Amino acid sequence: MGWASHFIYSQFFLTPPLPITPLNSQVYIITGSNTGLGLAAAAHLARLNCALIILAVRSEARGRAAVTSLVASTGRPASSFAVWPLDLSSFASVRAFGERVAGMERLDAVIQNAGVLREDWVEAEGMESTITINSVGAVLFGMLMLPKLRESARKTGKMGRLSFVGSDLQMQAKFTENQGREEAGLSVLQALGDEKKANMGDRYSTSKLLLILSVRALAQQSPLTPESNVLINLVSPGACQSDLFRSEPSFGMKIVVFLLNHIIGRRTDVGARVLVNGASPELGAEAHGAFIWDDIRSPGGLAEGSKGKALQEEWHKELWAKLESIHPGVTQF
Repeated sequence: MGWASHFIYSQFFLTPPLPITPLNSQVYIITGSNTGLGLAAAAHLARLNCALIILAVRSEARGRAAVTSLVASTGRPASSFAVWPLDLSSFASVRAFGERVAGMERLDAVIQNAGVLREDWVEAEGMESTITINSVGAVLFGMLMLPKLRESARKTGKMGRLSFVGSDLQMQAKFTENQGREEAGLSVLQALGDEKKANMGDRYSTSKLLLILSVRALAQQSPLTPESNVLINLVSPGACQSDLFRSEPSFGMKIVVFLLNHIIGRRTDVGARVLVNGASPELGAEAHGAFIWDDIRSPGGLAEGSKGKALQEEWHKELWAKLESIHPGVTQF
């Protein structure tokens, strides 16, 4: 079943199961959790009696407002939630968050949900911001979470979970900037850093393609063992009612947003079930390094076959080198 056929089947005929596994005593971090899917996922975790849910957000004020709404909607005490600042477009912010996590007593699971979809060119940390946030900052953040997740897994005897929120649109990525790149002697980031040649309509899909390549490489480097008992995966919640945009959408994208919010999209609380299920302690080893879209599936598109393997190997080397330049030693886990 190809992308289009599964997308239609998934959106209209499948409903993600309600998470039911109790999370007593467990500690979760959810990024991008003051609104949308992240906020709804936090509500699910609260319902499952999660001991502490850390909302990692850009705006602490909005995070505090989110906690107020969660306390009111779930009946859990305010002490069940914490708000920590995190901006994936700032590597200093990501490093500071990682340092704070290093001092925690326990961390059972991380849901890296924060991301951006924009059609205009904006730079952050010397790169186009979609790539900075979705493809580089997200992976840097994940790597900084691994040491504490591993430590906690050894202490508790329970598998840790590091789940990235991707998109099935990775299967549709064109990555037009890749055409002729090698002949021109350009790296992936160099090709994606040329504003004049940028395909911003495809940029979000391409950023999520690079993310699944990174997640697979991360899982291969960190296999499930007694010493490294952390499951790593990537999930797609499908098309959901959301506020993903940070910039004013074009007319065409406004139509897409209308369709998502009124016809096609899953309710936010339903889509958020996927995020919680993707970081469930009930997952098995088969989910390690997997792309989960309703079930474990092939990542499809440019991530497939020999070309996909070659692209992953090249991107792996380039991104890991980039991350080492940002935070020396971060890839040595």
